[in-house]
Amino acid sequence: MIEEKKYKRWYDYDPLLLQVVELLREYPDELKSQAEIFLSKVEERVSKDAIERFYAIVKPMIKGNRWYDKDPVLSLTIELLRVVPRDIQRQAANNFISILQSHGVEIEPAD
Repeated sequence: MIEEKKYKRWYDYDPLLLQVVELLREYPDELKSQAEIFLSKVEERVSKDAIERFYAIVKPMIKGNRWYDKDPVLSLTIELLRVVPRDIQRQAANNFISILQSHGVEIEPAD
């Protein structure tokens, strides 16, 4: 019998986002440039200063125990992915998957 997790992370509710976070964990080098592109696109809509202020606020709450906290680009990407509107989350998720597929990585569609 598989025991269901009692605590769900923000990305556990969307199979596509869960898949992308797992892909970011498995392929950090391949997706790092795409994470940087995502950050620059968010900067175009908001501003780099606003992003830095946001990250300065959430960073003290981050204890550094998560796998992505070791890499500042991935940490900022995942934190921003967490707070952007759902349509932008899904667009970024689809872009990450497309990039990996273009590099020959076989990816099963999310549920």
